Amino acid sequence: MTTGVRRRMGVEERRQQLIGVALELFSHRSPDEVSIDEIAAAAGISRPLVYHYFPGKLSLYEAALKRAAEDLAGRFEEPSDGALGVRLLRVMGRFLDFVDEHGPGFSALMRGGPAVSAGAACSMQTASATNALIDSVRQAAYVQILAHLDVAAPSPRLELVVRSWISLAESTALLWLDGRRIPREELQLQLVHDFAALAAVSAAHDTEMAELLRRILGAEPADGPFRDLVDRLATLAP
Repeated sequence: MTTGVRRRMGVEERRQQLIGVALELFSHRSPDEVSIDEIAAAAGISRPLVYHYFPGKLSLYEAALKRAAEDLAGRFEEPSDGALGVRLLRVMGRFLDFVDEHGPGFSALMRGGPAVSAGAACSMQTASATNALIDSVRQAAYVQILAHLDVAAPSPRLELVVRSWISLAESTALLWLDGRRIPREELQLQLVHDFAALAAVSAAHDTEMAELLRRILGAEPADGPFRDLVDRLATLAP
């Protein structure tokens, strides 16, 4: 990917360009497989100039990772209009868009970053920064889901349901990337059904969760994804 840019860029503009170029390369191949020379060539500049803006590939990787994490967190933002199931379906669509577009980068992000040979202390620092980014994405997703539920102070059971679902979405996406053996549209719907299933199991043990589930299902249209799950489960009953 050659940018063709020849005009002089300001420091921040060039930094942002390099981050974008690196993120594009990291999206298609593991960060360990991408060299500074490739990044420089894709940006249309020399290798020494890359080092002028970033001390090394590790710092550039961390900057690209930060941008990717911000992008991923934003995928959970959704207007509070319409039924919850429909909203979550759109959220999962954008989440899987990201996973599909940034497969190797997503895997590296969720698995703690690349194994960069830069010394033990540096590797530990990178792992800590990566974990902090992952936690920020999970927290942003958690806050957004609570907003969709219109719940300001979640009960312990609801917090467990939401955080468990976010973890399930992450692990499911990582498994799906290994061959993409399930059609993406089916996986998107399944993840929304997974949320309803987790909520239903919790509701069977807690009156507060049961009331929340009744409110959610009461607002669900006849063709909504939660209703679809209820209908599918009904066909399995003896």
